[in-house]
Amino acid sequence: MSLKEILPGRLGFGTAPLGNMFRAIPGDEARATVEAAWNQGVRYYDTAPFYGAGLAESRLGEVLSTKPRDAYVLSTKVGRVILDEVEGGARDLGEKGGIFEHGNPNKIVHEWTAEATERSIEDSLKRLGTDRLDIVWVHDIAQDFHGDAWLNKFEEARTGAFRVLSRLRDEGVIKGWGLGVNKTEPIELTLGLDEPQPDGFLLAGRYTLLDHEHALQRLLPMAQEQNVDMVIGGPYSSGILAGGTHFEYRQAPAEILEKVSRLKALTQKHGISVKAAALQFSLAHPVAAAAVPGATRPSRIAEDTAALNETVPAAFWTDLRAAGLVSPAAPLPDNA
Repeated sequence: MSLKEILPGRLGFGTAPLGNMFRAIPGDEARATVEAAWNQGVRYYDTAPFYGAGLAESRLGEVLSTKPRDAYVLSTKVGRVILDEVEGGARDLGEKGGIFEHGNPNKIVHEWTAEATERSIEDSLKRLGTDRLDIVWVHDIAQDFHGDAWLNKFEEARTGAFRVLSRLRDEGVIKGWGLGVNKTEPIELTLGLDEPQPDGFLLAGRYTLLDHEHALQRLLPMAQEQNVDMVIGGPYSSGILAGGTHFEYRQAPAEILEKVSRLKALTQKHGISVKAAALQFSLAHPVAAAAVPGATRPSRIAEDTAALNETVPAAFWTDLRAAGLVSPAAPLPDNA
């Protein structure tokens, strides 16, 4: 089953911020944000044990467990098992540093074996307060967390998580599975395997207005050729395209700030929001099934919905291309 058949719409809700990403979020604010997403008609929710060491799943489950289970689509991830014991000292999270330093202090075991995959799913179901998952992503088997050792993690997942999730899909326990990563190479490698294939992928941060050329060179043509859909994670590039200051989960460097400034000037010229340009660009590629921006404030959800539906004039996309702010190979929305 393709992702476009599974997902209920083009806009989902990414819950990484609910795991206290970058800041400690009060519980009532987190609950209100999930409720706002529901009230705005969002029916696809993506989460992971990694987000705040189980905190995002628990917060999401607290709200969604009160909703009709058949009314929404839920995805989470495997690759991190959350233990009861507290972690001492700083976590080693590769390039991501202290991204969830305000989350739960529980120890995180990074493991993609069959046993860890089954345990991770069982624990997620408990935190989420539900009896089933729709989609399961294999999380972060990529260079940004593991450096040169990423291929070893990929092989662990190939012989462990991949096979467990294929079985669960074939048994009808889940509707689909794939990889949820911040890099293109693990997805390219997976698409080349002579094994049961995933149903799609979650690609975070690699198909945005600020970063898309690399994905267009090889990955997206491969996916299109094989008729494989993708969920676009992080369409606002960690927040810099939504009024924030982070790019790639860090403070944005000068060259990114300069590019964002040029984008803002162009959106102001055409009387549109940067969010609308960013979101609609990410969804314009034929393989894009949905986008899952994250949020921690209820007002942001209404902004996302408005951005999806905002009318962006064709002249904006023409000017964007002419200014060299978008790759010549990037598909633009139908009205361009």
